[in-house]
Amino acid sequence: MMKYKTLPIILKDMKILLIGGGKVALQKAEVMQRNRVDFECISAEYIDEFKTITSKQTLKSFEITDLNSYGVIIDATGSTDVMDELLEHKRERNFLYNCVDVPEVCDFFFAALIEYGTLKIAVSSSGASPTLAQAVRNKIKRVLPHTLETLNHELQIKRSTGIIDIKQAREEASKMLGRVTLVGCGTGDVDLLTIKAYKTIQSADVVFIDHLISDEIIEIIPKGTMQISVGKQKGAHSVKQEKINEMLIEYASKGLEVARLKAGDPYIFGRGAEEAQALMQENIRVDVIPGISSAIAGPLSAGIAPTARGYATNLSIVSAHLAGNSINTQWIDLLKMKNHTTIVLMGLSRADEIVKAALEAGADANMPTAIISNASRPNQTSVITTLKELPLAAKDAPRPGIIVFGDVVNLHEVLPQYETQEEISDEKIA
Repeated sequence: MMKYKTLPIILKDMKILLIGGGKVALQKAEVMQRNRVDFECISAEYIDEFKTITSKQTLKSFEITDLNSYGVIIDATGSTDVMDELLEHKRERNFLYNCVDVPEVCDFFFAALIEYGTLKIAVSSSGASPTLAQAVRNKIKRVLPHTLETLNHELQIKRSTGIIDIKQAREEASKMLGRVTLVGCGTGDVDLLTIKAYKTIQSADVVFIDHLISDEIIEIIPKGTMQISVGKQKGAHSVKQEKINEMLIEYASKGLEVARLKAGDPYIFGRGAEEAQALMQENIRVDVIPGISSAIAGPLSAGIAPTARGYATNLSIVSAHLAGNSINTQWIDLLKMKNHTTIVLMGLSRADEIVKAALEAGADANMPTAIISNASRPNQTSVITTLKELPLAAKDAPRPGIIVFGDVVNLHEVLPQYETQEEISDEKIA
């Protein structure tokens, strides 16, 4: 049952008297000053911080004759004597009364405010728990964009000149409130998600899922969340990139929180930059959460350090795949560099062409080479081979996989290899 019957309202142009000069009074004064409310203060003493308050401050003890014609009285003295005196004269003086932290005698409560210029959002617990109201206020503030102040100002100007287009205003507000977060989901191990990625997935209204997103990660999407599959498999592109961009814009423009789950890191051969640009051109808010790329996690999972003293002081990450299903070989000369590691993504199906170009360029045919597939997943595999033997090893290697070239491949014999939780659990049972 509600203890108090309340109705949140906005008061305007009220004459307000604040009684008190301590920390509690200061907090109320700061709220009113930020909101450009006219008020005056009376107190026998003021803490130093009151110097930042520009409203009139009278240095004296409060007397009932100080009420004058104030319509609102805020009592922040903490004095029961002042409270009793005000309550005794309240009816005949006809003012609204707020006694801080004494809700049973208050005519109104201060709400927890979010202020975006003249746009204000008030959260009230009807006096039950100011702490809860503040927590809810803080949560809302983290979600809403600061650009709301600009939009509200623009709409206010239009309204004052007689231009009122409700449909357009609604569309502009929805677009501004919507957001797309490009979530880097790493190699598929749910334990390798960042905390921010996990929270984003949990709070999204709709989730767009890539083909390479693991079942583990899909399982943490809340049951009631809309899921849209936009995975693009080699040779079977189910949704074109342009269409994905359009869909992201469409759902974000409805004011929804959209999580776009992308394997690895969104900006490492993940076309995340293209999606971010398309969204920003439509004034859609975009966040990007980094993920662990297979280019980094793959070698680690196989016990290979991409850079290590005595083995490699440089590292290159390249893609063997170009638009139109053509091969990229511009990086081949990297294989001739000393103390260098080259990691190739999307190259398994091009192994024959890579080796041919590398040998023609003068690369060492016996260069240590590794293929790591499904890095950090239960079905992870790794094959250690050489440059000249790569085509044979790649023929049966599971996809997706990466290729690692360089002396660092030899470290797989001495460095630890990644174990999934499933593997660890099986060992403990055994």
